[in-house]
Amino acid sequence: MKKFLFTLFVLSIQFSFSQINLDLEKSKIKWTGKKITNASHWGSLYFSEANLVFDGKDLIKGKFIVDMNTMTVDDIKGGGKERLENHLKDDDFFGVTVHKEAILEFNSRSVLKDGKYNINGLLTIKGITNPISFTLEPVNGNYVANLIFDRIKYDVTYRSGSLFENLGDRMILDEVELQVTLIE
Repeated sequence: MKKFLFTLFVLSIQFSFSQINLDLEKSKIKWTGKKITNASHWGSLYFSEANLVFDGKDLIKGKFIVDMNTMTVDDIKGGGKERLENHLKDDDFFGVTVHKEAILEFNSRSVLKDGKYNINGLLTIKGITNPISFTLEPVNGNYVANLIFDRIKYDVTYRSGSLFENLGDRMILDEVELQVTLIE
């Protein structure tokens, strides 16, 4: 009888979880980087893996792998676009030749509160992992999130006012903004 009850318990736990594999072609990240002058550049990144795991309505786990080779610059065109994309992929910035992926993972229960999930996770860029907190909001069956990370913590130091002096209006702010849209 104990074995039967234990088996029933294990089966009930397994069936209460649901994993959502998100649409990798439609889901995307819009990144924005700004200069001290308030000028900015923005573009897109795409996922090679994206999933969320729920226990009922509680979000209990998520894993997102970003293909850093998909990085685009979307605010300019022509030769300037190509030069900036290549520079962002260079070792000065994200070193995409060696660090092909960025990863965001979380493994702690988050309850839907005021229409949002408050998430604490780990973000890995250039092989360096740091904690990150953000909200994830269900919107019409999809999900949106806004994240900000400090690029210095990931050894992305080019023209950082935190590390270099006398940059003037060439200084690039350390905070990078990410607007994430996850489509089922």
